[in-house]
Amino acid sequence: MPNLKGKTIFITGASRGIGRAIALRCARDGANIVLAAKTVEPHPKLSGTILSVAGEVEAAGGRGLPIRMDVRHEEEVQAAVEQAVKTFGGLDVLVNNASAISLTGTLATPVKKFDLMVGVNARGTYLCSQVCIPHLKRSANPHILNLAPPLNLHPKWLKDHVAYTFAKYGMSMCTVGMAAEFAADGIAVNALWPKTTIATAAVEVHFPEAMYKASRKPEIMADAAYAILTQDSRSVTGNFFIDEDLLRKRGVTDFESYAMTPGVPLTPDLYLD
Repeated sequence: MPNLKGKTIFITGASRGIGRAIALRCARDGANIVLAAKTVEPHPKLSGTILSVAGEVEAAGGRGLPIRMDVRHEEEVQAAVEQAVKTFGGLDVLVNNASAISLTGTLATPVKKFDLMVGVNARGTYLCSQVCIPHLKRSANPHILNLAPPLNLHPKWLKDHVAYTFAKYGMSMCTVGMAAEFAADGIAVNALWPKTTIATAAVEVHFPEAMYKASRKPEIMADAAYAILTQDSRSVTGNFFIDEDLLRKRGVTDFESYAMTPGVPLTPDLYLD
């Protein structure tokens, strides 16, 4: 089976949660992991920094490169990608994982919060992809993976939090457009979304405890991401993968091990009918 040994994986928002889980899964193959996120000092409520995850990456068998970077700042993204390429000699995978969320209605979402979500989710994905693509073109098996939902335009997914949906669908539209635009270059551009809520630190802090307990561990997303990134980039692009559905097709039958609280009914995620 193909693996990621020696490949260079650039992951945004990699200091905790799903980004961290993907980093550690890829590290087990001996991959080079670029941990691009803002958190250098420990957060008072959210665990994990790029430095702590770099240590975990090394312990898992990979090589970790922590870089403080804000996906909203073009010069920081350019500098981070240049440092990654200089350190590891190239770039094979970009995982656009960084995200900002506020599930609030129009009148309850200040423009500053709107700008944050659009800046991190949609613009950040576009910017990181734009900067990485010239390097990805030189890879033997280049992938861009966006943590973005399928484009479901039913009004129920917009009416309660139009700003957040607008920002996340920006990532989804990048997936559709760039998959077609760079197909001839062999760059796979896919999206991955969870079937259930995922027990990240943000969910633990900002949502009811019942949701956290009714969620799955980030490792299910990491395993699904790994299944995508180890495929031939020229044969798999433009897809909106759902973690459980993808893993079932790959032969996984035990999903209870991913549950935070086995036996508790899971909470479905947004955008999936």
